[in-house]
Amino acid sequence: MGQIAPIYGGILPSLTQQALQSNYLSFTDAAGGNFAQQYLPEVYEAEVERYGNRTLSGFLRMVGAEMPMTSDQVVWSEQNRLHIAYDNCFISTNADAGNGVVTVPTSSSVLPGTGLNQVLGVVNQNDTVVLMNTNTGVTIKAVVSAVVADAGAGAIANATEVTCLAFQETTLLTLGVGAQGVNPIKMFVYGSVFAKGTAGNPNKSAQPQFTQFHNTPIIIKDRYQISGSDTAQIGWVEVATEDGTSGYLWYLKSESETRLRFDDYLEMAMIEGEKAAINGVDGAAADGMFQAGKGAVPGFTPVNAHGTEGLFAAIQARGNIMSGFAAGTGISDFDQILKNLDTQGAIEENMLFLNRATDLGFDDMLAQISSGYAGGTAYGLFENSEQMALNLGFSGFRRGSYDFYKTSWKYLNDASTRGAVGTPGIDGVLIPAGTSTVYDQVLGTNIRRPFLHVRYRASQADDRRYKNWITGSVGGAYTSDLDAMEVHFLSERCLVTQAANNFVLFQA
Repeated sequence: MGQIAPIYGGILPSLTQQALQSNYLSFTDAAGGNFAQQYLPEVYEAEVERYGNRTLSGFLRMVGAEMPMTSDQVVWSEQNRLHIAYDNCFISTNADAGNGVVTVPTSSSVLPGTGLNQVLGVVNQNDTVVLMNTNTGVTIKAVVSAVVADAGAGAIANATEVTCLAFQETTLLTLGVGAQGVNPIKMFVYGSVFAKGTAGNPNKSAQPQFTQFHNTPIIIKDRYQISGSDTAQIGWVEVATEDGTSGYLWYLKSESETRLRFDDYLEMAMIEGEKAAINGVDGAAADGMFQAGKGAVPGFTPVNAHGTEGLFAAIQARGNIMSGFAAGTGISDFDQILKNLDTQGAIEENMLFLNRATDLGFDDMLAQISSGYAGGTAYGLFENSEQMALNLGFSGFRRGSYDFYKTSWKYLNDASTRGAVGTPGIDGVLIPAGTSTVYDQVLGTNIRRPFLHVRYRASQADDRRYKNWITGSVGGAYTSDLDAMEVHFLSERCLVTQAANNFVLFQA
Protein backbone atom coordinates (compact mmCIF):
# COMPACT_ATOMS: atom_id res chain seq x y z
CA MET A 1 0.00 0.00 0.00
CA GLY A 2 1.43 3.34 -1.03
CA GLN A 3 1.92 6.29 1.36
CA ILE A 4 1.69 9.98 0.65
CA ALA A 5 4.74 11.97 1.59
CA PRO A 6 5.40 14.17 3.35
CA ILE A 7 3.23 13.63 6.42
CA TYR A 8 2.54 17.12 7.74
CA GLY A 9 3.61 17.26 11.37
CA GLY A 10 3.66 13.50 11.65
CA ILE A 11 -0.09 13.38 12.34
CA LEU A 12 -2.27 10.73 10.69
CA PRO A 13 -5.95 11.52 10.25
CA SER A 14 -8.41 8.88 11.40
CA LEU A 15 -11.15 7.65 9.11
CA THR A 16 -13.61 7.73 12.02
CA GLN A 17 -14.20 10.23 14.83
CA GLN A 18 -11.88 8.59 17.34
CA ALA A 19 -9.63 10.36 19.84
CA LEU A 20 -6.26 8.75 19.08
CA GLN A 21 -2.71 9.80 19.88
CA SER A 22 -1.90 9.88 16.18
CA ASN A 23 -4.63 12.38 15.23
CA TYR A 24 -4.39 14.85 18.13
CA LEU A 25 -3.96 18.52 17.15
CA SER A 26 -2.39 20.83 19.71
CA PHE A 27 -3.62 24.42 19.76
CA THR A 28 -0.12 25.92 19.95
CA ASP A 29 2.20 23.02 19.14
CA ALA A 30 4.24 23.72 15.99
CA ALA A 31 4.12 20.01 15.18
CA GLY A 32 0.43 20.41 14.58
CA GLY A 33 1.01 22.85 11.77
CA ASN A 34 0.45 25.86 14.05
CA PHE A 35 -3.23 25.15 14.45
CA ALA A 36 -3.94 28.59 15.87
CA GLN A 37 -3.01 30.12 12.54
CA GLN A 38 -5.25 27.77 10.55
CA TYR A 39 -8.38 27.50 12.65
CA LEU A 40 -9.78 30.51 14.52
CA PRO A 41 -11.27 29.86 17.96
CA GLU A 42 -14.99 30.28 18.55
CA VAL A 43 -15.59 33.79 19.86
CA TYR A 44 -18.79 34.81 21.61
CA GLU A 45 -19.93 38.12 20.25
CA ALA A 46 -22.34 38.74 23.09
CA GLU A 47 -21.10 40.21 26.37
CA VAL A 48 -21.78 38.33 29.58
CA GLU A 49 -23.67 40.55 32.02
CA ARG A 50 -21.98 39.25 35.15
CA TYR A 51 -22.87 42.31 37.24
CA GLY A 52 -26.46 42.67 36.06
CA ASN A 53 -27.77 46.20 35.86
CA ARG A 54 -24.74 48.28 36.82
CA THR A 55 -26.42 51.71 36.90
CA LEU A 56 -27.17 53.36 40.24
CA SER A 57 -29.33 56.33 39.23
CA GLY A 58 -33.08 56.47 39.64
CA PHE A 59 -33.35 57.39 43.32
CA LEU A 60 -33.97 61.10 42.75
CA ARG A 61 -36.44 60.38 39.95
CA MET A 62 -38.50 58.41 42.45
CA VAL A 63 -38.61 61.00 45.22
CA GLY A 64 -38.15 64.38 43.55
CA ALA A 65 -38.30 66.52 40.45
CA GLU A 66 -36.03 68.75 38.35
CA MET A 67 -36.63 72.46 37.82
CA PRO A 68 -34.57 75.18 36.07
CA MET A 69 -32.99 78.23 37.67
CA THR A 70 -30.90 81.11 36.36
CA SER A 71 -28.75 82.14 39.35
CA ASP A 72 -25.51 81.03 40.99
CA GLN A 73 -27.42 80.29 44.15
CA VAL A 74 -30.83 78.97 45.17
CA VAL A 75 -32.31 80.43 48.36
CA TRP A 76 -35.41 79.28 50.18
CA SER A 77 -37.07 80.02 53.51
CA GLU A 78 -38.65 77.55 55.88
CA GLN A 79 -41.20 78.28 58.58
CA ASN A 80 -40.16 78.02 62.20
CA ARG A 81 -42.26 76.65 64.99
CA LEU A 82 -45.41 78.49 65.98
CA HIS A 83 -44.69 77.94 69.68
CA ILE A 84 -41.25 78.49 71.14
CA ALA A 85 -39.85 76.57 74.08
CA TYR A 86 -36.67 77.33 75.99
CA ASP A 87 -34.53 74.54 77.37
CA ASN A 88 -31.40 74.46 79.56
CA CYS A 89 -32.78 77.27 81.72
CA PHE A 90 -32.36 77.21 85.49
CA ILE A 91 -33.86 78.68 88.67
CA SER A 92 -31.26 81.22 89.74
CA THR A 93 -32.98 82.65 92.85
CA ASN A 94 -35.92 81.85 95.09
CA ALA A 95 -36.37 85.12 96.97
CA ASP A 96 -39.68 84.40 98.74
CA ALA A 97 -42.63 82.04 98.74
CA GLY A 98 -43.87 81.22 95.25
CA ASN A 99 -41.38 83.64 93.64
CA GLY A 100 -38.47 82.49 91.49
CA VAL A 101 -36.25 83.86 88.75
CA VAL A 102 -35.75 81.68 85.67
CA THR A 103 -32.50 82.50 83.89
CA VAL A 104 -32.69 81.98 80.12
CA PRO A 105 -29.20 81.76 78.50
CA THR A 106 -28.75 82.99 74.95
CA SER A 107 -28.37 79.41 73.68
CA SER A 108 -31.44 78.00 75.41
CA SER A 109 -34.05 78.29 72.65
CA VAL A 110 -34.95 74.95 71.08
CA LEU A 111 -35.90 76.78 67.89
CA PRO A 112 -32.95 77.23 65.49
CA GLY A 113 -31.98 80.85 65.05
CA THR A 114 -33.82 82.19 68.11
CA GLY A 115 -32.27 83.19 71.39
CA LEU A 116 -31.94 86.20 73.64
CA ASN A 117 -33.37 88.79 71.27
CA GLN A 118 -36.62 86.87 70.99
CA VAL A 119 -37.24 86.03 74.65
CA LEU A 120 -38.74 89.46 75.29
CA GLY A 121 -41.78 89.60 73.04
CA VAL A 122 -42.35 85.86 73.22
CA VAL A 123 -42.32 85.64 77.02
CA ASN A 124 -43.86 88.73 78.63
CA GLN A 125 -45.49 89.95 81.81
CA ASN A 126 -48.83 88.25 82.60
CA ASP A 127 -47.96 85.23 80.43
CA THR A 128 -48.70 81.83 81.92
CA VAL A 129 -45.85 79.34 81.56
CA VAL A 130 -45.07 75.70 82.24
CA LEU A 131 -41.75 75.01 84.00
CA MET A 132 -40.42 71.44 83.84
CA ASN A 133 -37.30 69.92 85.33
CA THR A 134 -36.10 67.71 82.45
CA ASN A 135 -34.21 65.39 84.83
CA THR A 136 -36.81 64.78 87.52
CA GLY A 137 -40.01 65.50 85.59
CA VAL A 138 -41.30 67.92 88.25
CA THR A 139 -43.70 70.42 86.64
CA ILE A 140 -44.91 73.78 87.95
CA LYS A 141 -47.27 76.26 86.30
CA ALA A 142 -46.69 79.95 86.94
CA VAL A 143 -47.44 83.47 85.76
CA VAL A 144 -44.71 85.86 84.64
CA SER A 145 -44.43 89.06 86.70
CA ALA A 146 -41.36 90.58 85.02
CA VAL A 147 -38.92 89.98 82.16
CA VAL A 148 -35.49 91.61 82.19
CA ALA A 149 -33.49 91.27 78.98
CA ASP A 150 -29.68 91.52 78.88
CA ALA A 151 -29.63 90.94 82.61
CA GLY A 152 -26.15 89.46 82.54
CA ALA A 153 -27.10 87.03 85.28
CA GLY A 154 -23.92 86.07 87.12
CA ALA A 155 -21.29 84.53 84.88
CA ILE A 156 -23.72 84.19 81.96
CA ALA A 157 -23.42 87.21 79.71
CA ASN A 158 -26.57 88.74 78.20
CA ALA A 159 -28.89 86.19 79.77
CA THR A 160 -32.60 87.03 80.20
CA GLU A 161 -34.22 86.79 83.63
CA VAL A 162 -37.90 85.83 83.85
CA THR A 163 -39.55 86.27 87.28
CA CYS A 164 -42.29 83.68 87.80
CA LEU A 165 -45.03 83.34 90.44
CA ALA A 166 -46.32 79.82 91.00
CA PHE A 167 -50.10 79.21 90.94
CA GLN A 168 -50.25 76.31 93.40
CA GLU A 169 -46.85 75.66 94.92
CA THR A 170 -45.68 77.77 97.79
CA THR A 171 -42.20 77.83 96.31
CA LEU A 172 -40.40 77.08 93.08
CA LEU A 173 -37.68 75.33 95.03
CA THR A 174 -39.15 71.93 94.12
CA LEU A 175 -37.82 72.46 90.60
CA GLY A 176 -34.31 72.68 92.00
CA VAL A 177 -32.23 75.81 92.41
CA GLY A 178 -28.85 75.74 90.71
CA ALA A 179 -26.53 77.10 88.07
CA GLN A 180 -26.42 76.47 84.34
CA GLY A 181 -26.31 72.72 83.65
CA VAL A 182 -27.65 71.91 87.14
CA ASN A 183 -31.37 71.05 87.35
CA PRO A 184 -32.08 72.09 83.73
CA ILE A 185 -35.50 73.68 83.28
CA LYS A 186 -37.66 73.77 80.14
CA MET A 187 -40.12 76.65 79.84
CA PHE A 188 -42.90 77.40 77.37
CA VAL A 189 -45.89 79.78 77.26
CA TYR A 190 -49.39 78.32 77.22
CA GLY A 191 -51.50 81.48 77.62
CA SER A 192 -51.89 84.65 79.69
CA VAL A 193 -53.96 86.06 82.54
CA PHE A 194 -54.96 89.69 83.21
CA ALA A 195 -56.97 91.43 85.92
CA LYS A 196 -60.17 93.28 85.13
CA GLY A 197 -59.82 96.69 83.59
CA THR A 198 -56.10 96.40 82.83
CA ALA A 199 -54.27 97.18 79.62
CA GLY A 200 -52.52 94.58 77.52
CA ASN A 201 -48.79 94.10 77.47
CA PRO A 202 -47.15 96.68 75.18
CA ASN A 203 -44.25 94.32 74.47
CA LYS A 204 -46.51 91.51 73.29
CA SER A 205 -46.26 91.06 69.53
CA ALA A 206 -46.24 87.79 67.63
CA GLN A 207 -43.63 88.23 64.90
CA PRO A 208 -43.43 85.42 62.35
CA GLN A 209 -39.95 83.93 62.17
CA PHE A 210 -38.36 81.95 59.37
CA THR A 211 -35.03 80.31 58.68
CA GLN A 212 -33.29 80.83 55.37
CA PHE A 213 -31.16 78.22 53.58
CA HIS A 214 -29.18 78.22 50.37
CA ASN A 215 -27.29 75.93 48.06
CA THR A 216 -25.03 76.45 45.05
CA PRO A 217 -24.90 74.39 41.84
CA ILE A 218 -21.76 72.57 40.74
CA ILE A 219 -20.57 71.84 37.21
CA ILE A 220 -20.16 68.13 36.46
CA LYS A 221 -18.19 67.04 33.39
CA ASP A 222 -17.09 63.84 31.67
CA ARG A 223 -15.51 62.97 28.32
CA TYR A 224 -15.06 59.99 26.02
CA GLN A 225 -12.33 59.87 23.34
CA ILE A 226 -11.49 57.42 20.55
CA SER A 227 -8.81 57.83 17.89
CA GLY A 228 -9.59 57.89 14.18
CA SER A 229 -7.60 54.70 13.58
CA ASP A 230 -9.65 52.76 16.11
CA THR A 231 -12.90 53.87 14.50
CA ALA A 232 -11.71 52.37 11.19
CA GLN A 233 -11.37 48.91 12.76
CA ILE A 234 -14.93 47.74 12.86
CA GLY A 235 -15.75 45.27 15.59
CA TRP A 236 -19.34 44.44 16.40
CA VAL A 237 -20.46 43.65 19.93
CA GLU A 238 -23.92 42.41 20.85
CA VAL A 239 -25.07 44.18 24.01
CA ALA A 240 -28.08 44.67 26.25
CA THR A 241 -27.52 48.05 27.91
CA GLU A 242 -28.82 49.24 31.27
CA ASP A 243 -31.01 51.86 29.64
CA GLY A 244 -33.20 49.15 28.09
CA THR A 245 -31.77 49.04 24.56
CA SER A 246 -30.23 45.97 22.97
CA GLY A 247 -28.56 45.02 19.70
CA TYR A 248 -25.15 45.52 18.09
CA LEU A 249 -22.75 48.36 18.77
CA TRP A 250 -19.60 49.35 16.95
CA TYR A 251 -16.86 51.49 18.58
CA LEU A 252 -19.45 53.58 20.48
CA LYS A 253 -19.90 50.74 22.96
CA SER A 254 -17.51 52.52 25.35
CA GLU A 255 -19.26 55.83 24.72
CA SER A 256 -22.51 54.25 25.81
CA GLU A 257 -20.95 53.20 29.11
CA THR A 258 -19.42 56.64 29.61
CA ARG A 259 -22.88 58.12 29.22
CA LEU A 260 -24.37 55.69 31.73
CA ARG A 261 -21.60 56.44 34.21
CA PHE A 262 -22.16 60.19 33.78
CA ASP A 263 -25.87 59.68 34.49
CA ASP A 264 -24.88 58.01 37.75
CA TYR A 265 -22.51 60.86 38.58
CA LEU A 266 -25.38 63.34 38.26
CA GLU A 267 -27.23 61.57 41.05
CA MET A 268 -24.26 60.53 43.17
CA ALA A 269 -23.00 64.13 43.28
CA MET A 270 -26.38 65.27 44.59
CA ILE A 271 -26.33 62.61 47.29
CA GLU A 272 -22.70 62.83 48.42
CA GLY A 273 -22.06 66.56 47.75
CA GLU A 274 -20.23 68.64 50.34
CA LYS A 275 -19.67 72.40 50.56
CA ALA A 276 -16.07 73.49 50.65
CA ALA A 277 -15.29 75.13 53.98
CA ILE A 278 -12.19 76.08 55.93
CA ASN A 279 -12.39 77.08 59.59
CA GLY A 280 -16.16 76.84 59.42
CA VAL A 281 -16.52 79.25 56.48
CA ASP A 282 -19.31 78.28 54.12
CA GLY A 283 -18.31 77.46 50.56
CA ALA A 284 -20.56 80.23 49.22
CA ALA A 285 -18.00 82.93 49.95
CA ALA A 286 -18.45 86.58 49.10
CA ASP A 287 -16.30 86.24 46.01
CA GLY A 288 -18.70 83.65 44.64
CA MET A 289 -15.99 81.01 44.29
CA PHE A 290 -14.29 79.16 47.08
CA GLN A 291 -11.01 77.33 46.60
CA ALA A 292 -11.14 73.89 48.14
CA GLY A 293 -7.81 73.31 49.86
CA LYS A 294 -6.99 77.00 50.25
CA GLY A 295 -4.59 77.45 53.12
CA ALA A 296 -3.58 73.80 53.09
CA VAL A 297 -0.04 72.40 53.13
CA PRO A 298 2.24 74.35 50.74
CA GLY A 299 2.79 72.56 47.48
CA PHE A 300 -0.82 71.47 47.06
CA THR A 301 -2.72 73.23 44.31
CA PRO A 302 -6.18 74.44 45.39
CA VAL A 303 -9.18 73.67 43.20
CA ASN A 304 -11.59 76.43 42.26
CA ALA A 305 -14.70 74.60 43.41
CA HIS A 306 -17.15 75.75 46.06
CA GLY A 307 -18.91 72.40 46.35
CA THR A 308 -22.59 71.81 46.99
CA GLU A 309 -24.71 70.44 49.82
CA GLY A 310 -25.84 66.90 49.07
CA LEU A 311 -28.55 64.81 50.68
CA PHE A 312 -26.36 63.18 53.33
CA ALA A 313 -24.73 66.49 54.28
CA ALA A 314 -28.12 68.24 54.57
CA ILE A 315 -29.53 65.56 56.87
CA GLN A 316 -26.39 65.53 59.01
CA ALA A 317 -26.57 69.31 59.37
CA ARG A 318 -30.31 69.86 59.75
CA GLY A 319 -31.97 66.46 60.04
CA ASN A 320 -32.12 63.49 62.39
CA ILE A 321 -29.43 60.84 62.88
CA MET A 322 -30.28 57.34 64.08
CA SER A 323 -27.05 55.63 65.17
CA GLY A 324 -26.73 51.92 65.79
CA PHE A 325 -30.23 51.10 64.59
CA ALA A 326 -30.98 47.41 65.17
CA ALA A 327 -34.16 46.64 63.28
CA GLY A 328 -33.92 42.88 63.72
CA THR A 329 -33.89 42.98 67.52
CA GLY A 330 -37.29 44.54 68.01
CA ILE A 331 -39.57 47.50 67.45
CA SER A 332 -38.25 49.68 70.30
CA ASP A 333 -35.55 51.38 68.20
CA PHE A 334 -38.02 52.19 65.46
CA ASP A 335 -40.49 53.62 67.96
CA GLN A 336 -37.82 56.12 69.01
CA ILE A 337 -37.87 57.40 65.45
CA LEU A 338 -41.66 57.75 65.55
CA LYS A 339 -41.48 59.75 68.78
CA ASN A 340 -38.94 62.06 67.19
CA LEU A 341 -41.10 62.47 64.06
CA ASP A 342 -43.94 63.54 66.34
CA THR A 343 -41.82 66.49 67.49
CA GLN A 344 -41.14 67.51 63.87
CA GLY A 345 -43.54 67.80 60.96
CA ALA A 346 -45.35 64.51 61.66
CA ILE A 347 -45.67 63.79 57.94
CA GLU A 348 -47.85 60.73 57.55
CA GLU A 349 -46.28 59.02 54.53
CA ASN A 350 -42.57 58.26 54.41
CA MET A 351 -40.21 56.21 52.26
CA LEU A 352 -37.36 54.02 53.54
CA PHE A 353 -34.35 53.46 51.28
CA LEU A 354 -32.15 50.87 52.99
CA ASN A 355 -29.10 48.72 52.41
CA ARG A 356 -29.61 44.96 52.28
CA ALA A 357 -28.77 44.21 55.92
CA THR A 358 -31.11 46.87 57.28
CA ASP A 359 -33.80 45.92 54.76
CA LEU A 360 -33.75 42.33 55.99
CA GLY A 361 -33.66 43.57 59.57
CA PHE A 362 -36.93 45.42 58.98
CA ASP A 363 -38.47 42.24 57.56
CA ASP A 364 -37.42 40.31 60.68
CA MET A 365 -38.72 43.06 62.96
CA LEU A 366 -42.12 43.15 61.25
CA ALA A 367 -42.37 39.37 61.17
CA GLN A 368 -41.81 39.12 64.92
CA ILE A 369 -44.70 41.45 65.74
CA SER A 370 -47.12 39.94 63.23
CA SER A 371 -49.99 37.79 64.45
CA GLY A 372 -48.84 34.84 62.32
CA TYR A 373 -45.28 34.68 63.70
CA ALA A 374 -44.33 31.12 64.66
CA GLY A 375 -40.96 29.45 65.07
CA GLY A 376 -39.01 32.16 63.30
CA THR A 377 -41.32 32.34 60.25
CA ALA A 378 -44.31 34.61 59.71
CA TYR A 379 -47.32 32.79 58.27
CA GLY A 380 -50.50 34.35 56.99
CA LEU A 381 -48.83 37.45 55.58
CA PHE A 382 -50.20 38.67 52.26
CA GLU A 383 -52.36 35.51 51.90
CA ASN A 384 -49.46 33.19 52.76
CA SER A 385 -49.95 29.94 54.58
CA GLU A 386 -47.85 27.01 55.76
CA GLN A 387 -48.86 25.01 52.69
CA MET A 388 -47.78 27.55 50.10
CA ALA A 389 -44.69 29.54 49.20
CA LEU A 390 -43.92 32.23 51.77
CA ASN A 391 -43.55 35.93 51.14
CA LEU A 392 -40.98 36.85 53.78
CA GLY A 393 -40.54 40.46 52.64
CA PHE A 394 -42.53 43.56 53.52
CA SER A 395 -42.89 46.42 51.05
CA GLY A 396 -44.98 48.64 53.30
CA PHE A 397 -46.33 48.85 56.82
CA ARG A 398 -48.11 51.20 59.21
CA ARG A 399 -46.98 52.00 62.72
CA GLY A 400 -48.87 54.44 64.90
CA SER A 401 -50.21 57.15 62.58
CA TYR A 402 -47.40 56.76 60.00
CA ASP A 403 -47.23 54.82 56.75
CA PHE A 404 -43.84 53.55 55.53
CA TYR A 405 -42.87 52.21 52.12
CA LYS A 406 -39.64 50.23 52.14
CA THR A 407 -37.23 49.37 49.37
CA SER A 408 -33.64 48.25 49.00
CA TRP A 409 -31.40 51.05 47.70
CA LYS A 410 -28.86 49.74 45.21
CA TYR A 411 -26.48 52.65 45.86
CA LEU A 412 -25.98 51.39 49.42
CA ASN A 413 -25.46 47.80 48.25
CA ASP A 414 -23.16 48.17 45.23
CA ALA A 415 -19.61 47.06 46.04
CA SER A 416 -18.14 49.93 44.02
CA THR A 417 -19.96 52.61 46.05
CA ARG A 418 -21.46 52.67 49.57
CA GLY A 419 -21.84 48.91 49.56
CA ALA A 420 -18.08 48.34 49.90
CA VAL A 421 -17.56 45.33 52.16
CA GLY A 422 -16.22 46.19 55.60
CA THR A 423 -16.99 49.90 55.30
CA PRO A 424 -19.34 50.98 58.10
CA GLY A 425 -21.33 54.09 57.38
CA ILE A 426 -24.84 54.82 56.13
CA ASP A 427 -27.41 52.05 56.41
CA GLY A 428 -30.40 53.89 54.97
CA VAL A 429 -32.44 57.06 54.84
CA LEU A 430 -36.04 57.98 55.66
CA ILE A 431 -37.53 60.56 53.29
CA PRO A 432 -40.97 62.15 53.72
CA ALA A 433 -43.35 61.86 50.79
CA GLY A 434 -45.40 64.69 49.35
CA THR A 435 -44.59 68.37 49.00
CA SER A 436 -43.76 71.36 51.18
CA THR A 437 -44.81 75.00 51.01
CA VAL A 438 -41.91 77.47 50.88
CA TYR A 439 -41.42 81.12 50.00
CA ASP A 440 -39.61 81.55 46.69
CA GLN A 441 -37.32 84.61 46.81
CA VAL A 442 -37.40 85.03 43.02
CA LEU A 443 -41.13 84.62 42.44
CA GLY A 444 -42.02 86.46 45.64
CA THR A 445 -44.78 84.01 46.56
CA ASN A 446 -45.40 80.73 48.35
CA ILE A 447 -44.88 77.68 46.16
CA ARG A 448 -45.22 73.94 46.64
CA ARG A 449 -42.18 71.78 45.92
CA PRO A 450 -41.21 68.18 46.66
CA PHE A 451 -39.13 67.95 49.80
CA LEU A 452 -36.28 66.73 47.62
CA HIS A 453 -35.73 68.22 44.16
CA VAL A 454 -32.93 69.22 41.78
CA ARG A 455 -32.37 72.70 40.39
CA TYR A 456 -30.32 73.05 37.19
CA ARG A 457 -29.00 76.11 35.36
CA ALA A 458 -30.98 77.05 32.27
CA SER A 459 -31.99 80.12 30.30
CA GLN A 460 -33.25 80.96 26.84
CA ALA A 461 -29.65 81.01 25.62
CA ASP A 462 -28.36 77.79 27.21
CA ASP A 463 -29.87 74.79 28.91
CA ARG A 464 -27.29 73.15 31.19
CA ARG A 465 -29.46 70.35 32.52
CA TYR A 466 -27.73 67.74 30.31
CA LYS A 467 -25.39 68.98 27.58
CA ASN A 468 -23.79 66.63 25.07
CA TRP A 469 -21.59 67.54 22.07
CA ILE A 470 -18.85 66.10 19.81
CA THR A 471 -15.50 67.67 18.92
CA GLY A 472 -12.45 66.57 16.90
CA SER A 473 -12.15 65.46 13.27
CA VAL A 474 -13.72 61.98 13.45
CA GLY A 475 -17.29 60.76 13.57
CA GLY A 476 -18.82 63.63 11.65
CA ALA A 477 -17.29 66.42 13.74
CA TYR A 478 -14.77 68.78 12.14
CA THR A 479 -13.93 71.24 14.88
CA SER A 480 -10.16 70.74 15.23
CA ASP A 481 -7.15 68.91 13.80
CA LEU A 482 -7.29 66.29 16.54
CA ASP A 483 -7.34 62.83 14.92
CA ALA A 484 -9.97 61.58 17.34
CA MET A 485 -13.59 61.92 18.29
CA GLU A 486 -14.34 63.43 21.69
CA VAL A 487 -17.81 63.12 23.21
CA HIS A 488 -18.39 65.67 25.99
CA PHE A 489 -20.95 65.63 28.81
CA LEU A 490 -21.80 68.54 31.13
CA SER A 491 -24.42 69.47 33.69
CA GLU A 492 -24.74 72.23 36.29
CA ARG A 493 -27.08 71.46 39.15
CA CYS A 494 -27.66 71.31 42.90
CA LEU A 495 -30.02 69.53 45.28
CA VAL A 496 -32.58 71.33 47.42
CA THR A 497 -33.37 69.47 50.64
CA GLN A 498 -36.34 71.21 52.23
CA ALA A 499 -37.68 70.49 55.70
CA ALA A 500 -34.62 68.35 56.50
CA ASN A 501 -35.89 68.08 60.09
CA ASN A 502 -38.30 65.42 58.77
CA PHE A 503 -35.51 63.26 57.28
CA VAL A 504 -33.75 60.48 59.17
CA LEU A 505 -30.30 59.11 58.37
CA PHE A 506 -29.53 55.58 59.57
CA GLN A 507 -25.88 55.19 60.51
CA ALA A 508 -23.99 52.11 61.66
